[in-house]
Amino acid sequence: MLKIKSFYYAFKGIADLLSGRHPNAMIHLLAVIIVSITGFWLRLSATEWCIIILCFALVLALEAVNSAIEYIVDLVSPDYHTLAGKAKDMAAAAVLLAAIAAAIIATIIFLSKFF
Repeated sequence: MLKIKSFYYAFKGIADLLSGRHPNAMIHLLAVIIVSITGFWLRLSATEWCIIILCFALVLALEAVNSAIEYIVDLVSPDYHTLAGKAKDMAAAAVLLAAIAAAIIATIIFLSKFF
């Protein structure tokens, strides 16, 4: 059975992610806007759009997971702990790896439009 309330909580999470309290999420959102404008200008194909949208979703979803991990770590370990730092670093690494892959994919797609 579909629980409508779960959508409410999910949208609360999206609102928090895009509230401005997460500077890296704002950078990723700016990249989404720039890539989208460029994609419309270059007239990307449906397949190219699907790939780009998957990249957007992956990076933003991992940014949300990263933020969730940071919230949990800060809750359970308000004082510095080496393992807490490692957990945060690993979550940030996941976002960075996805962002690098997305940038490479966008570069391949966009450069193919110029050459």
